[in-house]
Amino acid sequence: MTHALTRLSRAVHAAVAASLTLLLAQPAAYAATTPEKVVIMVGGINKLIYLPARLTEQLGYFKAEGLDVELLSQPAGVDAENELLAGGVQGVVGFYDHSIDLQAKGKEVKAIVVFGQVPGEVEMVSAKSADSIKSMADVKGKTLGVTGLGSSTNFLTQYLANLKGVPISQYTVLPVGADNSFIVAMKQGRIDAGMTTEPTVSQLLKTGDAKVLIDMRTLEGTRAALGGTYPASSLYVQSAWLDKHPQEAAQLARAFVKTLQYIHTHSAEEIAAQMPKDYIGSDKALYVSALKASLPMFTVDGKMPADGPDTVLKVLAGFNPSVKDRHIDLSRTYTNQFVNDVKP
Repeated sequence: MTHALTRLSRAVHAAVAASLTLLLAQPAAYAATTPEKVVIMVGGINKLIYLPARLTEQLGYFKAEGLDVELLSQPAGVDAENELLAGGVQGVVGFYDHSIDLQAKGKEVKAIVVFGQVPGEVEMVSAKSADSIKSMADVKGKTLGVTGLGSSTNFLTQYLANLKGVPISQYTVLPVGADNSFIVAMKQGRIDAGMTTEPTVSQLLKTGDAKVLIDMRTLEGTRAALGGTYPASSLYVQSAWLDKHPQEAAQLARAFVKTLQYIHTHSAEEIAAQMPKDYIGSDKALYVSALKASLPMFTVDGKMPADGPDTVLKVLAGFNPSVKDRHIDLSRTYTNQFVNDVKP
């Protein structure tokens, strides 16, 4: 009887031990299969220059890579940048030029996928001011709209005006956001001209409220305005985060490059069909038209254009003393490492 009880006791202990081992192992197994959430802030998620962000989500490419990605939106890239530096998000879909500007301020961020080889920005002049503003040389005493102070639209506006001999002290910069808020500012006469993107450009042209002054939606227009290729919309992250999360960076690169390849192998109508209705708005034909005008701006492979970083540095140094007076190591502002590993 004693021996039987001993064997029973051992069996019970073994069963309990096995159960505890299984319970303790479950959280580790769960952690291994549940991806860490990656939050990405987009500097205006409805802007066509940032189309790859929402399109990647719609196509299911984040999930296909095993990623748990949450997309948030801020109307200006500088606000998204601030969220990144504060640790509120892991990545930003915004303009590459922030990587250079931040290095001048002692902050290290790096672009890991380049979406746009041109800014996709257009300097629009209101119909009321079109007769008096024929070029950026005519903006003295005028009010110019930008998405936000410290934004890429602010950078480009200052450079283009300075190029024509008009320093920022001779005109007023007004942050008016993007999309509807930009349109309202233009219609109300709060700005004489301003920099914006599609589909806002097409909306203003359709209503006749504004005309194109400088067009940087194409390579030709960008080279004419800025003197070279100007890589713009991109995914950038803090370098410290990148060092600790190379796997997530590789997964994000694969997802976005697949989207860029999709963009170049599908029509504007097919791409529009993938997007949510609230993204397209009430005028689908206008959205498709704006999308057609925007598609050439996107890279095929997510790689940094060879002459791009030098052009961006030249632009920023052209008006920004903190960039001009510092040595900028461009190799620390971007990497092709992750997109180079993506198989076609």
